[in-house]
Amino acid sequence: MNDPASHAAAGSADPVTAWHRLAGTCVLLDGFHALKHAVRFGAEVPVAVAADRRAALALAEELAPDVRQALDALLTEVPEATYAALVPRPHPTAVAALAVRPSRAANLERLARTPRTAPVVVLDNPRNLGNAGAVIRLAAGFGATGVVTTGTLDPWHPTVVRGGAGLHFATAVERLEVAELPPGPVFALDPEGDDIRGLKLPDDAVLAFGSERSGLSAELRGRADHLLSLPMRPQVSSYNLATSVAMTLYHWSLGGRGPGAP
Repeated sequence: MNDPASHAAAGSADPVTAWHRLAGTCVLLDGFHALKHAVRFGAEVPVAVAADRRAALALAEELAPDVRQALDALLTEVPEATYAALVPRPHPTAVAALAVRPSRAANLERLARTPRTAPVVVLDNPRNLGNAGAVIRLAAGFGATGVVTTGTLDPWHPTVVRGGAGLHFATAVERLEVAELPPGPVFALDPEGDDIRGLKLPDDAVLAFGSERSGLSAELRGRADHLLSLPMRPQVSSYNLATSVAMTLYHWSLGGRGPGAP
């Protein structure tokens, strides 16, 4: 799908021409923070634009000096109207870029590799693009091996990438069928499950979360090795999906293998 030669040539072309040539095959990085994270985690970025290049580089100097030099080489200033025409929803930082999507084969290999040092997060038939992005951002922060979605939602949709602040490039993100889930014991979150506080989650766990509306699918529930529940005050209906993932990953990290562990 991605042509390395065309990506290499794009950098020397007019940025708007390059953008239109690559938009159908690349990932939209919407805003300064998405570009910052993508660059930080090794994404190939053939074209990047800013309505105010000087302001974008000043932001890099303040918030991300480690990538300031790379952004200096990447960013091309374009008129604000031109920038706005390239993106579906202009970002307050007026920065946008296109990045080459990581190889699916490489991601699948990473997800399947054992032994793992961190869990895989599974979102079972998620519905909300923003929630999926927030979960990917969380998973990257905790150093999860990857995030897998089932169902029809595209985890690389521009709204998901925006919600994930470009951190798709810091973990393996793919869409799979339930039957294709990575190896490892499946711990599925369910209100009727055992209290998570009584169990230590292993590093090779596959942590599954049901959709915001209908919970776990019958197929995923049948695949689960363990059903777990999060502590919740009576009469409270549920937690937000990203909150549930954060609580579960934090519980896993208490075992000593989370972010910042020696």
